[in-house]
This record gives sequence, C-alpha cells and structure tokens, in this order.
Amino acid sequence: MRHANTAIFVPHNGCPHRCSFCNQNAITGQAKQPSPADVEQAAKRAAETLPKGVTAELAFFGGSFTAIERNYMVSLLKAAQPFLQAGVFSGIRCSTRPDCIDADILSLLKDYGVKAVELGAQSMDDDVLRRNRRGHTAADVEQAAGMIRAAGLSLGLQMMVGLPGDTPNGAWETARCLAALGPETMRIYPTIILSGSLLASWYQEGTYRPLELAEAVEICAGLLSFFKGESIRVIRLGLHSSPELEREWIAGPWHPAFRELCESFLFLQAFRRERKKTEEACIAYVNPHDLSAAVGQKKGNVRTLAQEGLHLSIRTKENVPRGWVEWEKNEIIRRCCIFDRPGQGAQNVSDAKEEVAVCG
Repeated sequence: MRHANTAIFVPHNGCPHRCSFCNQNAITGQAKQPSPADVEQAAKRAAETLPKGVTAELAFFGGSFTAIERNYMVSLLKAAQPFLQAGVFSGIRCSTRPDCIDADILSLLKDYGVKAVELGAQSMDDDVLRRNRRGHTAADVEQAAGMIRAAGLSLGLQMMVGLPGDTPNGAWETARCLAALGPETMRIYPTIILSGSLLASWYQEGTYRPLELAEAVEICAGLLSFFKGESIRVIRLGLHSSPELEREWIAGPWHPAFRELCESFLFLQAFRRERKKTEEACIAYVNPHDLSAAVGQKKGNVRTLAQEGLHLSIRTKENVPRGWVEWEKNEIIRRCCIFDRPGQGAQNVSDAKEEVAVCG
C-alpha cells in the first residue's frame, strides 16, 4: 500500500539556538506561522485529492514542533482531529529536537493522535554538535529516543553528512549509533550552504568546505545500504527540491534527484562486482522502476562500464525485485542486490530457461 504525507511547515520563531546550517531567520521572515485554519484547509485538500488505496499521515515539520508555544501547538493538533476521526489520515507525525521531549509532551502527543516522532539528531559526536551550535548532546538523543519508543510511538531519526568537524568515518559512527536506537525510519541530509546561515559566513571566510557532490553521493549511498541491511527505512535522502531552496542555496552537494544518484552509484558498484566474474558482454535485467538509476544520469553508468571494459546491456523485467540485478549468461540466471555489502555473492535462480522464456 502506498503512503503519503500532508506536510505543514511550522517555523519556530523563538528558537534559542542558531544551528550552523539553518537559515531559520530568513525563512521565518517569509513564511508565516500556520494557523489552525491553515491545517484544516490542507487537510481538506488532502481529503479531496488523495488517491484511493493511499494511506496518509498529517506531518508537522520544521524541526522543533514540541518547542513551540504549548497552546499554539495544541491548537494545531486540535484542528487535525476531525480528519483523523473521518479516516482521512491514519495518524500524525512531527519532527522536533532531542532536548524538547519529556513524558508530559509524549502523553499529550499521543492524546491527539500522534503516531510518530522524528528527532533531528544530525550527529552523535558531541564535538560536531557543539561546533555546529545544536544545543543538545548525543546523550539527549539517546534519552529522547528511548522515551519515544517506551511511549509506544514510532521513532524516526535524522542525520546530516558533511557538517563542520564531521568526517566520513564520523558519519558512519553516527549511523551505527543511531541504528542501535531502534528507529523505524531515517532521513539522511548532506550538508548544504544556505544564504543567511553561519555556514555561509564560514564558507565565505574560507574556514568551511562542503562536500563535493560525488563525495556526498558515495558516503550517502553507503549509508543507504547500511540502513537497508539493518531493516531501517530511509524515507528521505537529500533535501526536497523547492523554489525557496534553489533561491537560498549557495554551495554544497544539492541535487533535485539526490536519492537516485545514490541508488545509481549502488547499481554501478553491483555491475562492477559482476565484472570481476566475467569479462564477456552480458545482459543485466532490472525492475522497470529502477531503469533510470541503473543506467545512470545521461547513461553515465553505461559509459563508465564501457570505459572499464564491461560491455553491458541493461534491460527491464517486471519480476525482478526493486533494488536487484538479474544477470543472464549462457542460460544461467543469477541475481544480486545492490544493497549487498562487498563479499556477498549473487544468487543462482532456478529454472533459468523457463524464466527467460516468460520474460521474453
């Protein structure tokens, strides 16, 4: 069953922190605080436009939902109640800071139908958190995550890659620490520089260099594979494209199809692993929905492999699972998953001749 969010951005005008990457001051000067009427209007639009068979949640995003003024927060939650009762939404999710969670907040959220809470952890390195003025510690993340799970709510976590003071090894350590907290979902954001942020000042001073796009893709592709192996869904990889983001972006690894770039990198790695097994031309089948990522942007994967001596024909088959590659050679069919880690081999598929015939 497909899933969708009806997202409402709730800026926190009174946030006492100024994280290095945030341009909240600029955003709140342009985006008004949503009112209960705005929530009702968004919910009505969702009720009218959501296709049948799609489950939807109402999502209050902005990163500090439980830190806003309490009566205002409750007024937004109250506005959503008729739509929860009518079955338009299966529940509410919100994003907030790790240091803005306590037992009273969690009890209140549950009373109003909140099913999932996402924490903006960003890093589990206290030095990185301090350097980027997050205003919380790794211990705060651990405590809040434990409380959310103990309350019976779904836990989501968010991390950033490429923050000042962070390293690729540091990102992996953060990923392992976050996975150990038992989240159901993850969001991974490569750090980009937005106008009006501290990062913009540091970048202009020459004291901070963002990751190149290729660096961010390689790191985030590895993290995507890691979380997949931990049975944790990565529900966002890279910032959502918007006119506001394009206007505010100065530098850093932003791309409107960042997740596809990461998946394309994983397909390339899977193709390369097969190259070690054969130097002959071969056929690779992928799910039709994966064709764009498998071929690569502007057929980049195909060109790269040809330059490396692997002549590959990439075709589609409906019965190949998403994220898998099926190889055909001498009437023998094998499958491998792009999320496999090095050393995990392809699997032989039985009844190869019959399967090839069925798929034409």
